[in-house]
Amino acid sequence: MSRKPVSPRGMDFSLFYFASDSRELDGSRYRLLLDGARFADANGFAAVWTPERHFHPFGGLYPNPSVTGAAVAAVTENVRLRAGSVVAPLHHPLRIAEEWSVVDNLSGGRAGISFASGWHASDFALRPEDYRDRRRVMVERAEQVRRLWRGEALAVRDGTGAEQRVRIHPSPIQSELPTWITSAGGVETFRAAGRMGAGVLTHLLGQDIGDLAVKIREYRRASTGPGHVALMVHAFLGDDAEEVRELVREPLTAYLRSSLGLLAGSGLDGRRRIDPAALHPGDVDFMVRRAFDRYVDDGGLFGTPDRALRVVERLRAIGVDEVACLIDFGLPTSTVLAGLDHLGRLRELARPVGVHP
Repeated sequence: MSRKPVSPRGMDFSLFYFASDSRELDGSRYRLLLDGARFADANGFAAVWTPERHFHPFGGLYPNPSVTGAAVAAVTENVRLRAGSVVAPLHHPLRIAEEWSVVDNLSGGRAGISFASGWHASDFALRPEDYRDRRRVMVERAEQVRRLWRGEALAVRDGTGAEQRVRIHPSPIQSELPTWITSAGGVETFRAAGRMGAGVLTHLLGQDIGDLAVKIREYRRASTGPGHVALMVHAFLGDDAEEVRELVREPLTAYLRSSLGLLAGSGLDGRRRIDPAALHPGDVDFMVRRAFDRYVDDGGLFGTPDRALRVVERLRAIGVDEVACLIDFGLPTSTVLAGLDHLGRLRELARPVGVHP
């Protein structure tokens, strides 16, 4: 018998894209993005998130989330369009505000941005001078973008060196820009987001649910507003839990192996940078196997909707407001699209009693 929703508080669901390997080509590279967005739009999902990634096949379909956000705007009517994330230190704040104001206008006021400080040093080939102080720069530029969004002018120097005060055009539809700060797990980033009155976008790579609960408490203590925590989790559901486990084993293992290499070499949140090539193959295999088991059993939405509901209830209990379902981790596009109905079923199960679409 299917479980019924019992929690008094609901959970938002969204779709999150990162692309396991941009070199793969299954029909159109962006079919999953656009068809998935249409599904999300028609089935009450909160948002579609697309990232910013550079110079690597892992996530490489998404070098500019404002471009993909504009594409999604053209095929949807209701779902929110969010950057997950804009790497703020790589861009001038005027350019970020201009591009996303266009997305806001194209979508009728559905744009939102999560700002990130930067994931990998190679990304800063676009702006190497901001790498060392990227966390401070992220906060500064996020605030500048928010002020520009409200119609304030920014002081700049033009091509002759003269000081000018400029505003963005077109003006956005929303008076305030929905804003998140992306955290790879550092508690200080959670606190900074709270002080800014922004939401937090995070994931379970390098932290477990217990760790996340502590950080969410710190975020709520620091927050100047109601706050919003969006958690990215890998997701694929079906009718049989063991069949799902075997179906996702190969693509998810490959995805985790690729992400391990990038995370080990990134020095995220002050962690010691490790050359992935220096790791013993046996050690890598062991870490990837452990990561696979943890994700499938406890850190993602895998199996049946009823089984995944238990994970959702744990996340709801620690203060997560939205589950951002990462669906493009390597399964064939047709398989992922066929499984979206099960995610829709999970969303229904997670609604509070008495709440209807």
